[in-house]
Amino acid sequence: MLNWYLQSGDNSDVVVSSRIRLARNIADFPFELKCDKNKKAEIIKIIEDAIIGNKYGLKLLKLKDMDEITIKSLLEKRLISPDFVNENDDQKAILINDEENICAMIHTEDHLRLQVFSSGLELDNLLNLIIELDEFLQEKLNFAYSEKYGFLTACPIEAGTAMKASVLVHLPALTTTGNIGKVLDIINNFGMNVSGVHGEGTKSEGDLYQISNKQTLGISEKEIIKKLKLITDKIMEQERIARKYLAKNRIDLEDSLYRAYGVLVNCRRISENECKDLLSKVKLGTDLGIINELTDLKVNKLLLYTNSANLQKYLGKKLEGLELNAKRAEVIKTIVKE
Repeated sequence: MLNWYLQSGDNSDVVVSSRIRLARNIADFPFELKCDKNKKAEIIKIIEDAIIGNKYGLKLLKLKDMDEITIKSLLEKRLISPDFVNENDDQKAILINDEENICAMIHTEDHLRLQVFSSGLELDNLLNLIIELDEFLQEKLNFAYSEKYGFLTACPIEAGTAMKASVLVHLPALTTTGNIGKVLDIINNFGMNVSGVHGEGTKSEGDLYQISNKQTLGISEKEIIKKLKLITDKIMEQERIARKYLAKNRIDLEDSLYRAYGVLVNCRRISENECKDLLSKVKLGTDLGIINELTDLKVNKLLLYTNSANLQKYLGKKLEGLELNAKRAEVIKTIVKE
């Protein structure tokens, strides 16, 4: 079975993926900033014992046992965050299953950040899954909780549900028509965060934006999902209106999209950044039924395997510089011809 990031889900022409994250801390242990190496090792052991025989296929992997390319490949898949990778701590670990739709980061700002993922707009199903996982782990780990403030976190404004729900949306038409700024301002005014692919403080890549809730305290998990779905519906509506507007000048649109496709499939070397920009147009062309040479699966493979670390994993060897850019062009041709 294909991993979630290679699949096409509900409304995946605009919503690339959905994610829900829960921040959790284990009771009777200090928060991360005051947690010494021995305490962190103890937490790892407790979590490792807690998942023995679990039905989700979760296994604990320590970052210190992974090579640099593997860690970067997880980052490119958006399974872990840049901050998690950048902080030097040999106690960092993840809980992950083979499908990679579950990935928890251990020793981030909090002891545990449990995450579930899917392609397309699948927030309700993800909420059911993460609540089930949370209850399973709570029985074993005893998370820090206050009747007044809810789940206790290192950052007080994330207390309460301590839940972040997000969708990754592809908005090339709003960008092309110059309306992206207005839409993003509206999202902010509705109490939502707008960020790049890797969360707050990161820039958009390939016309991709991450929309997530700001409020976690004084609001239930279901209310967070309902509000995010409402905003996402509006975003999808505006992007599709912009796509119809672009389609009025059919020849101009087809010319722009096929020029991107032509460069992508005929280049002899290409950088990762240029590839992202071209793939944004190629995905739009495929979603609109203009570029018929590609399937959704091929587009998803291109979006994944043209990232530098996953490209090297795909080829099974370490590459850099011009050789990496040349191999990227070769892999594009291979995927397109599959």
